[in-house]
Amino acid sequence: MENRIQELIEKIKGLEKELTEEIQKKEEEFTYQIKGRRIIFSREVRQRHRLLVMTIRRFLRQSSLLAILTAPVIWACLLPAVLLDLFVSIYHAICFPVYGIPKVKRGDYIVIDRHALGYLNAIEKLNCVYCGYVNGLLGYSREIAARTEQYWCPIKHARKVAAIHGRYRRFLEYGDAENYRRRVEKIRRDFSDLG
Repeated sequence: MENRIQELIEKIKGLEKELTEEIQKKEEEFTYQIKGRRIIFSREVRQRHRLLVMTIRRFLRQSSLLAILTAPVIWACLLPAVLLDLFVSIYHAICFPVYGIPKVKRGDYIVIDRHALGYLNAIEKLNCVYCGYVNGLLGYSREIAARTEQYWCPIKHARKVAAIHGRYRRFLEYGDAENYRRRVEKIRRDFSDLG
């Protein structure tokens, strides 16, 4: 059974690599290049993008009243998100070195670049910054939590979990007391895949 699980993990890794390669092919299709942190479109593409910008007035006219009325509710979530960011970052900075857990690179998760698209109006750009930050923050926080879980309690759940994080596959089986006592310290320290 352990071999079958390892086979599935390797298939998933292969598919993730293939997916990343396919996504990167889009750079060529939409004629942009990534140079460092900048995304560069050709001059012709930038001009075409500017022609497609929807004015804010038109954007608001085309939006549903309920979407406009619920926007403040979405934006109210920013305060708890910033607080989460603050507390998770403080925990990460203080505790990971103490536990010997490799740090999580924030920039791998929080990516804010869609605001640079020339075909978005100011409201769309602001919304894209919000989504890039909040969704990235949740991914960053999840990875910090996953590495913490691997260190403190690397045991799989008995019940099915709707979505597992990337560290979960390394965990010990639920109820496997002998392996837990024998292997917990090794698993707690095994971050070799992060290389």
